[in-house]
Amino acid sequence: MNNEKNILVTGNKGFVGTNLTDYFRKARYSVVGITRKPKDNNEIDYNHLNFEVWNNALAVVHLAGKAHDLKDVANDNEYFQVNTELTKRLFNQFLKSNCEVFIYMSSVKAVADTVENILTEECEPNPLTAYGKSKRAAEKYLLAQKLLNNKKLYILRPCMIHGSGNKGNLNLLYQLIKKGIPYPLGTFDNKRSFLSVENLCFIIAHLIEQKPGSGIYNLADDEAISTNKLVKIIGEASGRKPKIWKFPKVIIVSLAKIGTFLKLPFNSEKIQKLTEDYVVSNSKIKKTLGIQFPTNTREGLMKTIKSFQNR
Repeated sequence: MNNEKNILVTGNKGFVGTNLTDYFRKARYSVVGITRKPKDNNEIDYNHLNFEVWNNALAVVHLAGKAHDLKDVANDNEYFQVNTELTKRLFNQFLKSNCEVFIYMSSVKAVADTVENILTEECEPNPLTAYGKSKRAAEKYLLAQKLLNNKKLYILRPCMIHGSGNKGNLNLLYQLIKKGIPYPLGTFDNKRSFLSVENLCFIIAHLIEQKPGSGIYNLADDEAISTNKLVKIIGEASGRKPKIWKFPKVIIVSLAKIGTFLKLPFNSEKIQKLTEDYVVSNSKIKKTLGIQFPTNTREGLMKTIKSFQNR
């Protein structure tokens, strides 16, 4: 790989950012983190992101953003200030610089909160949450700007990303199984797509290297699996035989509604995330780059679960 220029990474201290920075540095790229609170010479404050920095950058990977708030306490305006306005500011600077590649980390939630069949890039966006709407607003702004011939814009829409350092619902499910607590949602038979952070880093690196035509790309591992199968994989990775209970759906749904009303962890949104169908197609990105992912769904999940054990 080329190490003559830097790669700028916003949100470099987050889960994806730390994994991507490690990936690039192992590949002998020079990485400059863009953050609010720089701690070393490899990081720069947003306010000091001048044209000297931009012009010495091969690409910028914009990961920084406000994630979806599962506790539902965030102000809607916060999402738009971070996910939309910050993206506009960075992209305007990019357009005036010599940097050639802008990669924006959007989300499948910029398109749909629920998926009936398979989510492709042709699906008409209809986000319902402030998080999804703020991501979509940023996408629309980026797509409306005129690019010079040498510049490339890649809008990435990943599904649920997992890997070392992940602290989301996957970790909570692991903790439940580790303690021997039965998984009570076995009645639900669903299919969900996941994305290994290793595959995500692999894709981003290939976009920077190959520089195909600008576009929007959904990102997911090859295989979509049920939550029941996920529970079994977690059990295998952690050396425990999980207990899967099959309570009637009507009971689960009723208890979740009560949990939502009382603001408990066991609530309707959490149940929906664990049991809904959300299958995402990755055929466009694979065809565009002519690649096969280095990590399959099961391998990636096994690595993630085993990383939980080392904390």
